[in-house]
Amino acid sequence: MATTHHIDAGGQAIRVAKDLRVPMRDGVELAADVYSGTEDRPRPALVALSPYGKELQALALTMPPQRRPSPMWDGCIEAGDIARIVKEDYAHVIGDLRGSGASGGEHIGNYNAGGVSLGQDAYDFIEWVAEQPWCDGNVGMVGISYFGSMQVLAAAERPPHLKAIFVSGGHYDFYETTYHGGVMWFMPRAAREGRGGDSGWAFTDQTKSRMLETYPPDKLQKLVAARLADPDVAAWPNLVHVLNYPKHHEAWFDIVMNELDGDWYEERNPITLAPNIDIPVYLQIDQGRGWTMDGTIELFDALKGPKKLDIGPYPPMQSRPFIEEHDKMFRWYDYWIKGIDNGIMDEPEVSVFVEGSREHVTGSAWPPKDVEYRPLYLRPRRKLSPDAEPMGAEYAAPDGFYQAPLTVTDKVEILDWSTDAFTEPTELIGTGAAHIFAEIDQEDTNFILRLWDNAPNGKRQLVTTGYLKASHRELDDRTTEGNPHHPHTRAVPVEPGRIEEYVVRLYPFATTFLPGHRLTVELSNDEPLADEHNALLPPDSFHLPVGRPVTHKIYRDAAHPSRLVLPFTRRSAG
Repeated sequence: MATTHHIDAGGQAIRVAKDLRVPMRDGVELAADVYSGTEDRPRPALVALSPYGKELQALALTMPPQRRPSPMWDGCIEAGDIARIVKEDYAHVIGDLRGSGASGGEHIGNYNAGGVSLGQDAYDFIEWVAEQPWCDGNVGMVGISYFGSMQVLAAAERPPHLKAIFVSGGHYDFYETTYHGGVMWFMPRAAREGRGGDSGWAFTDQTKSRMLETYPPDKLQKLVAARLADPDVAAWPNLVHVLNYPKHHEAWFDIVMNELDGDWYEERNPITLAPNIDIPVYLQIDQGRGWTMDGTIELFDALKGPKKLDIGPYPPMQSRPFIEEHDKMFRWYDYWIKGIDNGIMDEPEVSVFVEGSREHVTGSAWPPKDVEYRPLYLRPRRKLSPDAEPMGAEYAAPDGFYQAPLTVTDKVEILDWSTDAFTEPTELIGTGAAHIFAEIDQEDTNFILRLWDNAPNGKRQLVTTGYLKASHRELDDRTTEGNPHHPHTRAVPVEPGRIEEYVVRLYPFATTFLPGHRLTVELSNDEPLADEHNALLPPDSFHLPVGRPVTHKIYRDAAHPSRLVLPFTRRSAG
């Protein structure tokens, strides 16, 4: 039952309307809370929608923001700074998606791809908000991650009263969110189940599996058996459990069962829907979360209307409750919703924070500067050099490592190669590629690359990452120099003992290597259990380890020029 009361938030009086019922076109009702000033007049509204539960979002009023690695950090408190939004004279409307929280209805699969479109629900929700006496008919949206993805899904439906959106840290192409280079990422499990720093979805009933609803039991049993035949899957207890007991977590079951890209992921891919968006869109993402930077840039390129791309500094994880980026958001909404000419549209479309130099670089596209792709070759004695290796493999013998599965060891083997110290500032902005000539003794493995900026004082900072499952090595026609793309539509087993060239996509980044610093690239087939970067992420932000013992030989001789191909800006001398 809806109730209204006032609260005091740091000396600011806020009117709270709880448990309003918002009707959808199919008769289902969603639940919403509204926070606003106490003056009885209409004002613009900022809508936040997710399955994480509106009650959890209310902690923004009582919990000081937590940064990783605080154990109090909860990745699902993402709807924004309630008190700040009210202070800026907006109504903050926080709603539970169907099948979650206090809302009705059921949720099938991810983004409700097996049920009513979440974009359709967002349309109905936004239009209902615009008609309320406390709203002046102008609506924007707020929130990061899932809340950000909901903004894109909503905008693609073109609700008439949605004037603009501001998206920070959204997730878009759902395959690329859950399989990095074909390697399964566990973060979606954490966000849904509630593990490792996330409360998870606020289910009203278990989210239904699209796979269970689509396939007859005998067919599904065969599909599950085929998935369990993957030794990586068979070695990981959580995956064995969910495949045998899918009712335990049906949404995660669907992800595990769909390890290849295709229609299952593309049906409601926000990037696929982006050409339908005609309202102004501001996209913000911080460095260090390479996969979301890739999707954010891809979304930016697909948009046709007024738009901004803002890439912020490392580290990757914002506070929870989420409070960052609000200054930028209110400038955006003050212009597009309140009609205040604050000059924001006179500024460049693209702004990128460059690590190292700590500069902001602006332009009209990504990357914001002209770049020249240049190689750095893997050389003997763990060197990276702009000069290729002149000797053959009989003299420049391959590097190598044997990785036992993590069921029998805690040690992750890592090879690394480093440049000499840079003698002048050297700026790189864009995507990159790693061409790795490798021989393995199994049908599959992972290639995990991480680039670091090593300072003279021994400290280091992650620059970018790249992932590729060896059986997903095929490239598609989008591939250009330094910018590889893989279709991920089939897995082709590797012939053991054969040397193959693996081209790994290095996610977008922007950094300047200062004099005295070195660039180091690390190669492994699993992730280290803890290091300087992983400590900044939730505990479940790692990838499915390889479940079989694999010996890797990494060739980097005259006939096998293993190398990085990196985006040096024109001002750089190298």
